[in-house]
Amino acid sequence: MALEATVRPPEETLSLWKREQARLKTRVVDRDTEAWQRDPDFSGLQRIGGVDVSFVKGNSVRACASLVVLSYPELEVVYEESRMVSLTAPYVSGFLAFREVPFLVEAVQRLQEMEPGLMPQVLLVDGNGVLHHQGFGVACHLGVLTDLPCIGVAKKLLQVDGLENNALHREKIQLLQAGGDTFPLMGGSGTILGMALKSHDRSAKPLYVSVGHKMSLEAAVRLTRHCCRFRIPEPVRQADIRSREYIRRTLGLPGTPVPGQESVITRSQKLHRPRACPKEGSREFTGEGRPSEDNSQGSRMDLKASQPETVGPGLAVK
Repeated sequence: MALEATVRPPEETLSLWKREQARLKTRVVDRDTEAWQRDPDFSGLQRIGGVDVSFVKGNSVRACASLVVLSYPELEVVYEESRMVSLTAPYVSGFLAFREVPFLVEAVQRLQEMEPGLMPQVLLVDGNGVLHHQGFGVACHLGVLTDLPCIGVAKKLLQVDGLENNALHREKIQLLQAGGDTFPLMGGSGTILGMALKSHDRSAKPLYVSVGHKMSLEAAVRLTRHCCRFRIPEPVRQADIRSREYIRRTLGLPGTPVPGQESVITRSQKLHRPRACPKEGSREFTGEGRPSEDNSQGSRMDLKASQPETVGPGLAVK
């Protein structure tokens, strides 16, 4: 069953993806475009979105795509949607977004149609933005296609443009003492591609923040820090938890309650932390957070390449 999504695509498909990346890359905006982004306290920011794709264990085709919207600054979930989907585009390093992002774009479009008043003002993405082999990762791709400000937040360093997880890099990590401490990720070209951020006082490993779309790096780093109750920013963390829980409920798998999380899914439904549904590649491969590097994604022509298996309707948490 998984073979369809693991076979390397023909060279003509890769050439098409490369051209599409290059075309969409010209539309990336790497500066602040909204008044709230320039405010020290982000006054005017009310809703932050987070997205995630979780895979059924042992299956590289069947997955769950989730979108959550949190209030700001409370960081309480006000909307969530999860859908089981079947991925047919294969995973190729540098092109992960062609595999996953179409479903996330569709989730944003459904939210716009169903609950326009809950549309997020910014999206946080588990992956990279301009910190990418082609300078156009999943956060850029999702931002351009949705026309929303987007931030790439990766858990591992994508080794690109001379950046390496070497002794010098690890030494810099050791110098991060408190939550909010950072150091720039400067590539061999002399370009600052992102920032390493100690997101929480108790975090041993940094996050790697990069510009996705319609936001400066400085504002992206500040907002990411403000969203971290734990190491992972809450919008991404909640999207991950809920996508895995949706898989668990759909497949009838057992789960373990997460202490203190009962109130954030709905006012009457308890949340469970799944343990049996890791990401494809378990996010332990390399790079930013999915199998190998970051993501880049497809154009509108790619959005119908894969269709949802089952549907979980969006839920506005009142």
